[in-house]
Amino acid sequence: MRILLVEDDPILADALLLSLRQCGYVVDLMTNGLDADYALTHQAYKLVLLDLSLPKLGGLQVLSRLRGRKSGVPVLILTARDSLKDRVDGLDLGADDYLTKPFDLAEVEARVRALLRRSQDIMEKVITYGPLSFNTVERGIVADNQPLELSARELGVLEILLLRAGRVVSKEMMIEHLYGWNERAGGNAIEVCIHRVRKKLEPLGVNIRTVRGLGYMLDRSHD
Repeated sequence: MRILLVEDDPILADALLLSLRQCGYVVDLMTNGLDADYALTHQAYKLVLLDLSLPKLGGLQVLSRLRGRKSGVPVLILTARDSLKDRVDGLDLGADDYLTKPFDLAEVEARVRALLRRSQDIMEKVITYGPLSFNTVERGIVADNQPLELSARELGVLEILLLRAGRVVSKEMMIEHLYGWNERAGGNAIEVCIHRVRKKLEPLGVNIRTVRGLGYMLDRSHD
């Protein structure tokens, strides 16, 4: 699940990146409004965390341009501006939530989950595949009613495969969904991650099948 974080404070940005990535999200970081506007024009996101006091293009302008393109992606404003007018302006321009600095990272994570839950009401919240159950909002996977221990990257791999069960997922698609713009990744990294997830799934009767030249897909071993 891909999130855009727009924050020019390097210390806060690093803390938010670490927090969100530990939750299993793929996060792109932009530190000015122009780069954020470009990213929102060329990449699909599930959520945007947006500061207002940005260089080159202000956060409210980024938000206005986003809604002007008829995008409905949820936007959580994170800002030191705490006046009533700032909150009203942000909400009137189409923000979905507003959180003033300083804030606790746990609250940011909770608000992210809440916004994603609202935006995915039209989706099936829990996806099942054999003994696996994946909660698309809480981003947890259980196998035979027991939590399946996965790293954030492994969770991302399995999420993509579960959301596309029955279809082949290419390495290129996995890289696009699992790595941010500032992260380097290659086919070997995906292969290593696939190998680790495959070992954890084998005792459950679920396999990740390699489709030569095309990619990977889930396969029930006993089917």
